Amino acid sequence: MKFEHTSGSFTLPGESGQEKLTLELAEKWGADVIRDSDGTKLSDEILDAGYDIYSTLCIIRDHNEWAKQHPDCLQQSFLSTDPVIAAEGPLTVRPMAGFFAEQFRINDRPEAMRYWQVWDRTADKPLPAGAWQWDASAGTVTVAAPVPFHAYTVSFLAWRLWEEINMYNHVTNHWTSEHLLPVDPRTAEAQDYLYNWLQAWCESHPQTNVVRFTSMFYNFVWIWGSDDRNRNLFTDWGSYDFTVSEKALDDFAAAYGYALTAEDFINKGSLQVTHMPPTAHKRDYMEFTQQFVAGFGKKLVDLVHRYGKRAYVFYDDSWVGVEPYGPHFREFGFDGIIKCVFSGYEARMCAGVDAPVHELRLHPYLFPVGLGGAPTFAPGGNPTRDAAAYWSHVRRALLRAKIDRIGLGGYLHLLNDFPDFVDYIAAISDEFRAIKALHTRGPVATLPLTVAVLHSWGGLRPWTLSGHFHETYMHTLIHINEALSGLPVHVKFISFDDVKNGVPADVDVIINAGRAGTAWSGGDAWRDERLVASLNRWVYNGGVLLGIEEPSAVGGCGDTFRMARVLGVDEDMGARVCHGRWAVEEQPVDGLIPDGATLETHEHLYLTDGDTRVLAAVDGSPAIAAHTFGKGRGVYMAGFAYSPVNARMLLNLLLWAKGLPLDSDLLPDDPHTEAAWFPADRTLVVINNSEEPRTTRIKTPDGEVTVSLDALETKIMPLR
Repeated sequence: MKFEHTSGSFTLPGESGQEKLTLELAEKWGADVIRDSDGTKLSDEILDAGYDIYSTLCIIRDHNEWAKQHPDCLQQSFLSTDPVIAAEGPLTVRPMAGFFAEQFRINDRPEAMRYWQVWDRTADKPLPAGAWQWDASAGTVTVAAPVPFHAYTVSFLAWRLWEEINMYNHVTNHWTSEHLLPVDPRTAEAQDYLYNWLQAWCESHPQTNVVRFTSMFYNFVWIWGSDDRNRNLFTDWGSYDFTVSEKALDDFAAAYGYALTAEDFINKGSLQVTHMPPTAHKRDYMEFTQQFVAGFGKKLVDLVHRYGKRAYVFYDDSWVGVEPYGPHFREFGFDGIIKCVFSGYEARMCAGVDAPVHELRLHPYLFPVGLGGAPTFAPGGNPTRDAAAYWSHVRRALLRAKIDRIGLGGYLHLLNDFPDFVDYIAAISDEFRAIKALHTRGPVATLPLTVAVLHSWGGLRPWTLSGHFHETYMHTLIHINEALSGLPVHVKFISFDDVKNGVPADVDVIINAGRAGTAWSGGDAWRDERLVASLNRWVYNGGVLLGIEEPSAVGGCGDTFRMARVLGVDEDMGARVCHGRWAVEEQPVDGLIPDGATLETHEHLYLTDGDTRVLAAVDGSPAIAAHTFGKGRGVYMAGFAYSPVNARMLLNLLLWAKGLPLDSDLLPDDPHTEAAWFPADRTLVVINNSEEPRTTRIKTPDGEVTVSLDALETKIMPLR
């Protein structure tokens, strides 16, 4: 469907030297805002062209002259060596072995050495300070009398010498400018400098309407190695590792009454990865950091406002401590939030934040190489194909939640060789504005079903795991989130603490999904008898618990899945090899599993009793099963991978479990298609998620309609 050309709600990346192209695309794409990007500037001709101007600021970088004069104000991180096994005699370890020397430098100031630790990992205990020595000239730690053939590690503080996004762009996009140092605003000296710098910047940029903070102060953790064969040692988009410093640790101890150690961050070498349940110490440190980031961040936002400018924040890069769903986010006073998106769940992350304006930065960025390392706007790249693939995911979410703006980032000159991409963005920008207009005139209809996703982070980290889809695809829950992002149901996220004393009254279905021991499945949270009893009671009284992969899994409690007696399925970890098994006999539900859906299972699953109904099996093992418990029902899926058809299978399962019809109004009969109904306009939107033409029938309040769609097409159909 070709949409009427409209304008507004689009942010265009401009570029000095490309004035003609910038202004032509502003017209073609209907832009009302022009922005700069990392590595680009806007000329006077662009600034004076009558558009609103976004200026990109990363407040903690691009201050090299000052940072070199104040090296104690650089940002830091705890690092730890790989385990080294001692032989006979003293053991010598080089702490920086394996780390990228251009990114880190050891901090061996006396204040920092207080937080260094050497661990006997075999015995699982730290060594007393007198048992090891640091030789600064040699760059080595020596353990004089190690236990022979025990493994040892050295945990230490290190300065960060290269802000990681700048580092990435140097390596990937071939930047050759000076390496930018990251400034830590923890000290009063650094805060005064950054505040005064921003004040001078505001005075010298009168044409800027919006200051787009590239988040605030602390980047997600990204630790690089010295060897090209293993450059990316560790990445976690939700980590607080890069917020640490001696002052932060000292201030934390003063505020909380106990001291953190290096091990609270290093965690036996696993680090405090977001995918694992957080410790009490981690939760305290996150709250401590959020208070600081919000406190100083508010001062900067207030300063921007005093100059008559708006302040937006980027929900990526240095967002750690900002926590848009956290208790302190409103304290900043941001006027808008911007999220880069590859997927539907990322669009929902942005849409749900309590902020006046929600803006998506679409992919692919106008860079020669994408985040995955493949060419985009370069020989061998196909950015139009990439953009269509991303849009097909994002569009599903846009039908369910209102987004105010979209845009792009990067280097505009790259588009000279990709006219088909220019035309494609013109088409989807008009499509976006048409969808936004429907939301503006009234909410989209949803089915009478509220689904709550239950995991360790709950409402603090909804819709996400830690990173983009291509970085967390191996986790089942991210596939569930992606499916839910476009389904016509109400979705919320709750933590284990939220349900210990009773499930919220509006919840119809709870989903708990993930591998055993993860933050998503829950790990040791399931040892709490109050949690188990609360959910047992809730299902017994009519709720539905959908467990996927290894839900409620925790060892040492009899059943592997603590909710096994509700779900009707459990997993044998080796203790039941001599026990008999109930036969797995399929009893399918007509229409539940659409043609083209894929099923998953894994080994060692067994039925808890003869009342479990196996709805689908793979190689004799249950893939989907259901179990009646009181007035409610437990449902188990052995695995789930997102696809448009599998999303419909998930919706069917939710409806069936709650006793709702699978052919409810507004559900297309072709699972490759989806529909959204906007009652205020009596308008039906139908999308084709397939790369092939599809024809689908849909029951609407005005009767059944048949819709034919081209590949990946969107049709907006007023039914008046």
